[in-house]
Amino acid sequence: MYWIIFIGIAVISWIVQSRFKNKFKKYSEFPLSSGLSGAEIAQKMLHENGIYDVKVLVADGGGLSDHYNPANKTVNLSNEVYYGRSVAAAAVAAHECGHAVQHATAYSWLQFRSAMVPVVSIASRLTSWVLIGGVLLMAFSGNPWVLAVGVGALFLTTLFAFVTLPVEFDASGRALKWLETANITHSRDEHDGAKDALKWAAMTYVVAALSALVTLLYYAYILFGRRD
Repeated sequence: MYWIIFIGIAVISWIVQSRFKNKFKKYSEFPLSSGLSGAEIAQKMLHENGIYDVKVLVADGGGLSDHYNPANKTVNLSNEVYYGRSVAAAAVAAHECGHAVQHATAYSWLQFRSAMVPVVSIASRLTSWVLIGGVLLMAFSGNPWVLAVGVGALFLTTLFAFVTLPVEFDASGRALKWLETANITHSRDEHDGAKDALKWAAMTYVVAALSALVTLLYYAYILFGRRD
């Protein structure tokens, strides 16, 4: 039963990722009537929100590597977004600046997520090996403790995936509201395009969270279900 769900989630994830990439490509070819680049939009949004200590940089890693780093206060934009003058570039740049605004205003979910990063970083590197070793140890000796540690680590990474959701949805909401009020997306088509691109970006996080939850339930079933 679980394998059917795993396959289903994998197929959905592939569909959502493909859809997002297609949407980004589509709106990357939709020129922004204001003519502003992603970098210019990012700077403008930061300054209009009273933020002057955040740098806007070109990110390493190629396409769709855009992110905000709260540790060094940088908005990192891919080449396509930094130099792009399209609806997609505007949407992504504003979204990443939405995270900077969250940071500046002490948005609670971002604070919680940031506090989890060090622990989750360690847990995510060890989880796979601990789970594999735990399953084998439990199968051959009946000892559940290593698997229990793995399930605990997996719980943390799953919680992190779900905490990420309100952070991402809120950043998109801030981005879309600002793009409209700042008159960056002049037409309804531009605004709807930005909204559509960010919607599919958010869906990738939803699928990732669901995938993490299914994996957690699977190993929890092995741990608790087979000990009876």
